[in-house]
Amino acid sequence: MKLSLFKSALAVLIFGAMINLAGAVDPDDWDTKPPEPTPTSKKCADGEAWDEQSRKCVKVDAAVFDDPERLQAARELAYAGRFGAAVKALDAIADQNDTRVLTYRGFLARKSGDWKAALIYYDRALSADPGNLSARSYLGMGLAERGDIEAARNQLAEIRSRGGRETWAERALLMTLRSGGAAFY
Repeated sequence: MKLSLFKSALAVLIFGAMINLAGAVDPDDWDTKPPEPTPTSKKCADGEAWDEQSRKCVKVDAAVFDDPERLQAARELAYAGRFGAAVKALDAIADQNDTRVLTYRGFLARKSGDWKAALIYYDRALSADPGNLSARSYLGMGLAERGDIEAARNQLAEIRSRGGRETWAERALLMTLRSGGAAFY
């Protein structure tokens, strides 16, 4: 009996670890936590990303990368504060209307001080996908930065109502609201 319980517990732990590992690189899991720095943001020049197979920096528009990898590079570079490099990675993505591309264009515009452009990108992202938690979180942070706390709280309520409780999107916006409008990111 004890051995059977031990095996079951071990199986659950291994399965959970596999899910966590898969989530760390899954482009569909992009709004649950900030990206981990890799050689893309640590070593590569603007317009390049790390290619694991060749173990070197390669032009981000090279055929070795697919669009989810380019999006991940853009996201990582944006979090590293390398906005110009992030734009180059976004520019290399085929579908410029992908809601994640629009979200990160909004994020980059907001961080660069162009609130008007940020609003346009966030609006386009949310019109196409009202459940885009990252767009809602970043929009909420921008609203809070500008003193519109009520509108930011509305975005937090939307995140929660769309299944975003306990996600990075909720926590980041909540931290911004608790700070009085100083954006978490």
